[in-house]
Amino acid sequence: MKSGFVSIIGRPNVGKSTLLNAMIGEKIAITTDKPQTTRNNIRGIYTRPEGTEGPDDEGAQMIFIDTPGIHHGKNKLSEVMTDMAYSTLSEVDVILFVVDTHAAKSKGNDAIFDAVRKLKTPKILVISKIDQMQPEEYLELYNKYNETGIFDDIYGTSGLEGTNVKDLTKRIESLLDEGPQFFPEDMVTDVPERFIVSEVIREKALLYLNDEIPHGIAVEIESFEEAENMDRISAVIYCEKKSHKGIIIGKGGRKLKGIGKAAREELEALLGTKIYLELWVKVRENWRDSSSQLRNFGYLDDKD
Repeated sequence: MKSGFVSIIGRPNVGKSTLLNAMIGEKIAITTDKPQTTRNNIRGIYTRPEGTEGPDDEGAQMIFIDTPGIHHGKNKLSEVMTDMAYSTLSEVDVILFVVDTHAAKSKGNDAIFDAVRKLKTPKILVISKIDQMQPEEYLELYNKYNETGIFDDIYGTSGLEGTNVKDLTKRIESLLDEGPQFFPEDMVTDVPERFIVSEVIREKALLYLNDEIPHGIAVEIESFEEAENMDRISAVIYCEKKSHKGIIIGKGGRKLKGIGKAAREELEALLGTKIYLELWVKVRENWRDSSSQLRNFGYLDDKD
């Protein structure tokens, strides 16, 4: 079969995770309209079984790596996220460089382009969110990047509406060589279940909270007890300031209850079982600049 690894790279909030979910056909990466939602490299696995396109079809498996949005922040977490994203470029078989109308005008986007341009790896430019732009805006972006001559193809997509997602997936497959099947065909991600649970909780918190807080929160699963009729999960939402703790909890605990309810409902659908979810809020000041705390939350390896 054809198989290989594909890096999805670009600025924050350009729609990388939404595109990943659309290509896989399941939600495996959290999505919000807030920048820096993705903090880890998340692998999504697309498998087209042998014989699906005829008797001689050998099938395909693509492992997509959804990377954190590349940006230049003022703390160690931002540095770690950027290093994490760039590290994938030398390890993959195809690069998807994702842009939208806003990202394409930024100096940060130019820096990513310069890094991608130097590589001999096959590259596809993905112009994201075409459902939100005028035809002339799309044409302007298309011409700008087509003139560089470094991309094997250019696709305009909408991850939300599924526009051109299947065509893009087939084009990626055409750039891959014959290779092994790395994962079972019914596997859509290799991230642990506890990680997925913590990400769902963080997503709901991002959706409920004010703009100044989300970058300063992290979620840690304290316990995860599986039972026949109900899983019991206890998690802590960490923030950096005491004033933020009160905002996350909300008057009478209403905001925290809202976060918990939204997370529980999605987790029940995702895991196929009843969930008892218990949430706590604690303060860890300046955790984004602490190597030990970043290691504790899984953003750094023990060797880093």
